[in-house]
Amino acid sequence: MLWVKSFHIIFMVTWFAGLFYLPRLFVYHASSEDSISIDRFKVMERKLFWGIATPGGIITIALGFWLVEISGFSYSALWLQAKLAAVGVLVMYHIWCGKLVLDFKRDRNRHTHVWYRLFNEFPVLILIAVVLLVELKPV
Repeated sequence: MLWVKSFHIIFMVTWFAGLFYLPRLFVYHASSEDSISIDRFKVMERKLFWGIATPGGIITIALGFWLVEISGFSYSALWLQAKLAAVGVLVMYHIWCGKLVLDFKRDRNRHTHVWYRLFNEFPVLILIAVVLLVELKPV
C-alpha cells in the first residue's frame, strides 16, 4: 500500500506542476507579439499539457481510486466525498486548460495576461483543500 500511496503523491505533484506552470506559460504567451515566441509557447504548452499534466492527472486519479480500495476507506465518508468533488473540479480546470491550449494553437486567445495571472491561482485553492481533507479528515 505504501508504494501505491507514494506513487499517487509523486504523480499528484507532477499533475499540479503542470497545472501551475501551464497558466504561467499562458501569461507569457498572451503578452508575446513576435511569431518566434508565439510558436515556441505553442510547442511548450502542447508538450506540458499532453506530455506531463495529462498523464500525471490520469495516473494520479487511477492510483487514488486504487488507494481507496486497498485502504478500506468508505465512499460514504464525507471527507472522501469532499476530496473527490475537489478532484472533479480540478479535472474540469484541467480540461479548461486543454481548451485554452487549443485556443492558443488556433490563434484564438481571448484573454489578457492579467486574466491568466488570476486563472493561475485557482489550483492552489484545490491543492490546499485536498491536502487538508486527506490529512485532517474533518467531515
